[in-house]
Amino acid sequence: MPSQTEVNPQPAMEYEHFENQEHEWESNLKVTEGVEGPIQVNPNALERMRRNHQQLMPLEWYVDGILKGDRVALSKAITLVESALPKHQDLAQQIIAACLPHAGKALRLGITGVPGAGKSTFIEALGVHLCNKGQKLAVLAIDPSSQRSKGSILGDKTRMETLSVHPNAYIRPSASAGTLGGVARKTRETIILCEAAGYDTIFVETVGVGQSETAVHSMVDFFLLILISGAGDELQGIKRGIMEMADGIAVNKADGDNVMRANRAAAECRNALHLFPLPESGQETKVMTCSALTGFQIDEVWQMVADHVQAIRDNGYLYKKRAQQDVQMMYDSMDSALKNDFYQNQLVADLLPLVEADVRGQRMSAYIGAQKLLDAYFNMLKRE
Repeated sequence: MPSQTEVNPQPAMEYEHFENQEHEWESNLKVTEGVEGPIQVNPNALERMRRNHQQLMPLEWYVDGILKGDRVALSKAITLVESALPKHQDLAQQIIAACLPHAGKALRLGITGVPGAGKSTFIEALGVHLCNKGQKLAVLAIDPSSQRSKGSILGDKTRMETLSVHPNAYIRPSASAGTLGGVARKTRETIILCEAAGYDTIFVETVGVGQSETAVHSMVDFFLLILISGAGDELQGIKRGIMEMADGIAVNKADGDNVMRANRAAAECRNALHLFPLPESGQETKVMTCSALTGFQIDEVWQMVADHVQAIRDNGYLYKKRAQQDVQMMYDSMDSALKNDFYQNQLVADLLPLVEADVRGQRMSAYIGAQKLLDAYFNMLKRE
């Protein structure tokens, strides 16, 4: 009896023939090419934006616009301040020098706290309250920069929907750019520009890192710490030393079923503050509860801030503190200028990748590599 393959060999032959041919067949399924859609952005507008971004206006345009309260001029000037380009920095320093005599009259409030404490909600509640009373408010919101991509979300305006559209408010998000203390590299200069533009109240919101808040403390008149109950911040605040820097503490989210816990947390903070000596300002650190969501005691918190600032203005400590801040600003400016000059030096730029490769390959220690770069930089300065 013949086998199955002998009886019907044809299918195998047909399959072999199909495998060897060049597939000159067409499928009934075809993709119809659509009409090319119109470009979504006007190329002329993009070109204008590119030119406007690169074009620098005269010094008088920025200064006159800022003194008149023009937000466009203020925003462009702040962009120059935050830029690392030498030509932008030169113009920015001229703008700051021209605006400096018109600054210094605003109340500067630094706001910090742990992530999730409701800083943005608190700022909006307090900001709307002040703006409705006729005050002009500038909010400098500092966003953390990614250590990997170096980028920032800059999304604080989305969390302050009501305040961001108020005519008396100006919100400027800035990237921390890796600066310790959660403060943007040029926040002090931005404060000067905002004060010259007529804003009588300045809020500086930090990223809430908790460990390095000295920077924001050294540029404001009042340092407000926002806490929440049940987060262990009473003990952690003592360990970090952040409570010692605070001029006032507000326990937020004192609403609903959380009122008793907020009151208990405030009492624990008051007990903890007794461990610290009286601040140099001569004013005791007060602790209050509030709710940014419901508006509970928001006005009282602001009254606490206003009373403290008035008290240190009367006893002369405010002027002493601002003088210390100006000196600190001088040192920070020198540090920044030296760092920029070092990295922008062509010799250092050429030598840095080679030294970094040696350090990465374990052929040179990190300390010797750093000293080699510094020696090359200083020797070049001596020759000049």
